[in-house]
Amino acid sequence: MTVLRLASWSLRLSPRGLAVCLLLVAAGVAVSLVALSTGEFTVPVPDIVGSLFGRGTPAAELIVWKLRAPRVVTGLLVGAAFGLSGAIFQSITRNPLGSPDFIGFTAGAATGGIVAVVLGGSSWQIAGGSLLGCVACALLVYALSFRNGVQAHRLILVGIGVSALLTSADWYLLTRANINDAATAGAWLTGSLGGRGWEHALPVACALALLLPVCALVSRPLRMMEMGDDSAKAVGIRVEPVRAAAVTVGVLLCGVATAATGPVVFVAMAAPQLARRLTRSPGVTMLASALMGAVLLVTADLAAQRLLAPVQLPVGIMTAAIGGTYLVYMLRKERR
Repeated sequence: MTVLRLASWSLRLSPRGLAVCLLLVAAGVAVSLVALSTGEFTVPVPDIVGSLFGRGTPAAELIVWKLRAPRVVTGLLVGAAFGLSGAIFQSITRNPLGSPDFIGFTAGAATGGIVAVVLGGSSWQIAGGSLLGCVACALLVYALSFRNGVQAHRLILVGIGVSALLTSADWYLLTRANINDAATAGAWLTGSLGGRGWEHALPVACALALLLPVCALVSRPLRMMEMGDDSAKAVGIRVEPVRAAAVTVGVLLCGVATAATGPVVFVAMAAPQLARRLTRSPGVTMLASALMGAVLLVTADLAAQRLLAPVQLPVGIMTAAIGGTYLVYMLRKERR
């Protein structure tokens, strides 16, 4: 374990964890270059690099900057946000299933977005409805779970129940909407990076810039709380304030990410677990989880575009297929 010190701050780094993070960064760059290069019109990698520095051909700059780069950047940022959110909630619940997908927060964001779609809202209103729905669902789940503190198993069970109710509400709203609104809402529910522009990437980037410092502040107390509330209190950690701050950050990350792309499932669940296995960390690691989430989402989107080309699938279908397979594997491994 390496310790870096800067004034009154210190940062502990695991050599293996640092190596894994560097490999994930390299994998993210490689997948992004492939996504920027391939498609109906192939752009050579040197032209992509030239376009990034303003020295590319007009055609390359149009394809890279206007068409493909916003989609790739949005995928990286949304994947990182989902990975961080999943890491926070899995750390709080001390359970691999304690991700926003299972404890209802993604469902709340989906319901808020569908309500905005049914009411004929614009893209910004749909994003706002998604964020408000996620926050409202989180408040409801947290309030129903609170009894002399929040216990992990209670939070998961209440979240699963609220998620089931919200899913029923989603389908009811779809049956009451006109055919055009229902089609729009159905497409949004699958989760997609298609047609995403810089206006979708910017809010996620701002949210990550504001919330990453808070994640860094709560990461160490959360690691201590993974050993149990009593053990954390014994070393002076204020458990409930830390948990409330972590839940707030996780909810905002989930809501902003869902607002940008729709409810992309299983990234928040799989990314922290894969990162934990690669780093061999005893607990959930936030930085590796964020990087893993970014790589997973961009890779899944690339596969969704190319596997059945020229037909392009929504990325949510691909992540559901990959995540469902991973969930079966994880459950089978736990059974053994």
